[in-house]
Amino acid sequence: MKSAPLAAVDVWLPVMAAAGYRCQCTGECGNPHAKTEGRCPREHDGYTSKHGHRIRLMAAPADPCVPPVKAVTLPPGELRAWCPECHTAATRRARVCAPVDEPGLFDL
Repeated sequence: MKSAPLAAVDVWLPVMAAAGYRCQCTGECGNPHAKTEGRCPREHDGYTSKHGHRIRLMAAPADPCVPPVKAVTLPPGELRAWCPECHTAATRRARVCAPVDEPGLFDL
């Protein structure tokens, strides 16, 4: 039996079932995942290595640029299963590549 979060189980379970309890990152994190046919190999409740930690997948927006305030309102169909490492890396990469809409400090 797979573990489940204590909150938002009604959103988390459909996302994990659709993903097969496996991270759905296909390279957004910067890692091409070449050894596993282009998809992250991490599975929920699996271990990262012999002495590693357990992997707990999260249901997060498919678009890493979505702010957390909007992310909590998304339906399960707009979410993906992410391992923490891929989600963090994908979010960082998206922020670096995203254009800034706000004027700069010295723009008048």
